[in-house]
Amino acid sequence: MKLYEYQAKEILHKYDIEVPNGEVVTDAEAAAQVYSHLGTNRCVIKAQILAGGRGKGGGIKVAKTLEEVKRYTSEIIGSPLITAQTGKKGVRVNEILIEEAVDIKEELYLAISIDRSTSTPIIIGSTEGGVEIEEVSSKTPQKIFKERINPILGIHGFQARRIAHKLNLSGLLLTKATNLVLNLYKAFVENDCSLLEINPLVLTSKEEIFALDVKMDIDDNALFRHKELLKMRDFSEVSRSERKAAELGLSYIGLEGNIGCLVNGAGLAMATMDIIKLYGGNPANFLDVGGDAPVDKVTDAFELIFTDPKVKGVLVNIFGGIMKCDVIAEGINQAVKEVGINVPLVVRLEGTNVKTAKKILDDSTLNIIFAESMKDAAEKIVKAVNK
Repeated sequence: MKLYEYQAKEILHKYDIEVPNGEVVTDAEAAAQVYSHLGTNRCVIKAQILAGGRGKGGGIKVAKTLEEVKRYTSEIIGSPLITAQTGKKGVRVNEILIEEAVDIKEELYLAISIDRSTSTPIIIGSTEGGVEIEEVSSKTPQKIFKERINPILGIHGFQARRIAHKLNLSGLLLTKATNLVLNLYKAFVENDCSLLEINPLVLTSKEEIFALDVKMDIDDNALFRHKELLKMRDFSEVSRSERKAAELGLSYIGLEGNIGCLVNGAGLAMATMDIIKLYGGNPANFLDVGGDAPVDKVTDAFELIFTDPKVKGVLVNIFGGIMKCDVIAEGINQAVKEVGINVPLVVRLEGTNVKTAKKILDDSTLNIIFAESMKDAAEKIVKAVNK
């Protein structure tokens, strides 16, 4: 679950990490009141959407007068903001964050994520803040450093101090940055984050350190123990189908194609979409039913696929390990009865109880196109939807 910038900053503030004073508003009049309350000559107006690249898309403005605050707020609120991450349609802005402008002396980068290769938290830092870390990695990779943290022992003081040193800090700033790293790691662990990024982390002429922009992603699998974070969840930026998928516990992302996909396992789902593209088709969705979905959940998954009117065919690709193929077969039968499938349906099953599953489907009256491999399945579904 992604948090808005203002939500992430509220959390970091509780961990004694300095953030600029500010407030979220939904209209120009409220923005004017906040500006007056801040008592600053300059403020920053920031569109609150979950996608990155807001600055380049015109979603961040610096205002120096009350009139500019009202004008920029009116221009941004209610309008679609298009960035590199939103797609061509953009995302409607419903809220903006108004903050005091900070006197920036230097911009740094600091983030904590999970290193999938070692299954450990990793702290990533750079003296090149304020730009996308991917750009730094591409042009000047030597300016990025990493510090892996033992998940059992946690972060040590010497590690936090080493990170501060690598950010070229000394004196009072070194002490402040060391404490910030320790607090940031504490926030990362206690909130079950998968990503906690500060970009930029800024230094001021008064030797202050501010988290100027923050991204915070929470592990969905840990939300059951964070009721306070669940209350922050906002579905305004997701489609109705994706909202329903979250309620059903399904991993679903709507795409622009016309071939619906029902797959178990995120890796297999990605590979399925890739091979559909390879053979000239376009997937309509990413849909992972998980490793142990019961019949009802499989039926829900079919219903979800057909909420998209663009779907002209469906590819079911199951490798039965924990997930049993006969459960998928029963789910297909039930889905046809409850949903009604009037488009080509290609099924590829391998693994646990595959013979039982194929018999269930053979004995049904369904018009199913069976496939022996992923290649065969992709070719058949692309051919079927293009007839």
